[in-house]
Amino acid sequence: MARTRLSEQEIAAGLKTLPGWRVAGGKLHRDFQFADFSEAFGFMARAALASEALNHHPDWSNVWNRVTVDLHTHDAGGITSRDFDLAGRLNAIHQGGR
Repeated sequence: MARTRLSEQEIAAGLKTLPGWRVAGGKLHRDFQFADFSEAFGFMARAALASEALNHHPDWSNVWNRVTVDLHTHDAGGITSRDFDLAGRLNAIHQGGR
């Protein structure tokens, strides 16, 4: 199912509601930092469950205590409301784990 790509104005408005996120390389981007690897990995496990529930999966990487996340909707060729939904859930998971 194709998604509708958001305009630059819609993206800018959405970013105002998502602390820590920015646009980089045409994707929503955030670096999450944790106390150690175990905390970072725990975040990734919880985030994976949320991503699977939405059937929307991040491009991400982990180096020790840092998880880097990029979100975009492949079939729309850019950022959509699905990306903002997942970004909000990731922020909530991050806040809940602290």
